[in-house]
Amino acid sequence: MAHTANLSTDRISELLGQDSETLLNFSTPAISKERLHVPSSDFVDKIFANSNRNPQVLRSLGQLYGSGRLANTGYFSILPVDQGLEHTAGASFAPNPDYFDPENIIKLAIEGGCNAVATTYGNLALMSRKYAHKIPFIVKINHNELLTYPNKFDQVMFGSVEEAWNLGAVAVGATIYFGSEESTRQIQEVAVAFERAHELGMATILWCYARNNSFKKDGVDYHVAADLTGQANHIGVTIQADIIKQKLPENNGAFNKIAFAKTHKKVYSDLSSDNPIDLCRYQVANCYMGRIGLINSGGASSGASDMAEAVKTAVINKRAGGSGLISGRKAFQRPINEGVELLNAIQDVYLNEGITIA
Repeated sequence: MAHTANLSTDRISELLGQDSETLLNFSTPAISKERLHVPSSDFVDKIFANSNRNPQVLRSLGQLYGSGRLANTGYFSILPVDQGLEHTAGASFAPNPDYFDPENIIKLAIEGGCNAVATTYGNLALMSRKYAHKIPFIVKINHNELLTYPNKFDQVMFGSVEEAWNLGAVAVGATIYFGSEESTRQIQEVAVAFERAHELGMATILWCYARNNSFKKDGVDYHVAADLTGQANHIGVTIQADIIKQKLPENNGAFNKIAFAKTHKKVYSDLSSDNPIDLCRYQVANCYMGRIGLINSGGASSGASDMAEAVKTAVINKRAGGSGLISGRKAFQRPINEGVELLNAIQDVYLNEGITIA
């Protein structure tokens, strides 16, 4: 069933406020859209049918691309709720205690028209027989946890890929903290897990996050630099992630400012600019020029401004050539009807034919 956008282009422009002109009328990207593999209704056929992904993986990808309000558009809206581990349950669910109950997480994803719900083994295992056939499950297979004292920042496996398959998952998701002392082990673990997931017929989604205290320099946080996150994406697609999740870039030039790794002056002069769409497009370029879909994260909840922030992120991602948004806290840290409204607003950006790829 085809869905139509409820948010008009004028309303989107209103929500963007002073950024409306910069984002909606940007038409001179450093990397032209003709070089990209852009999201489309036949994306799985165009990109994955010729790959090494087996028919079961193709079916799983078809379920992900073919569910929710964005079904068969080439775009994703995913509800991720692993914050009970990543940020502690109290910090995550105190604003709305209903989400201590995993069933409400899945209900929000369904009522919100999402393509899939991404959450923990425990949450999905308890709800498996009731919901596995109603919305695609993405099991987040590794996590950082905050009960180790003093806190450390490491992603550790919480279960087996086989168990994700047993509970009916269509895909597995994992995080790598690129740049951390533990990143080499994480790359190896996730590469093995993704290979096994593909053997079993599940799709793979990688959270490609930068993490190192040295990535902050002179008061600037380069964890969200386009060049650094772009390289994280490039490693992610190399270990056969089918979808990449990344934070929206906010700056650039990390490799030069921190003086590590390697880069090229044309990355900054010819392949990007200061426009947020260009910064995001460099992330897309590092996902094999869009052959692997880039979804950006929605970020923390700021309260009243969440709707405008979510719409802005969606506009940047879509116009850059990205494949959607994965937004959690902005949706679940509020009453369910407001969470549904926010998720639908994000989806409306992708359904709005007036918001085009730059």
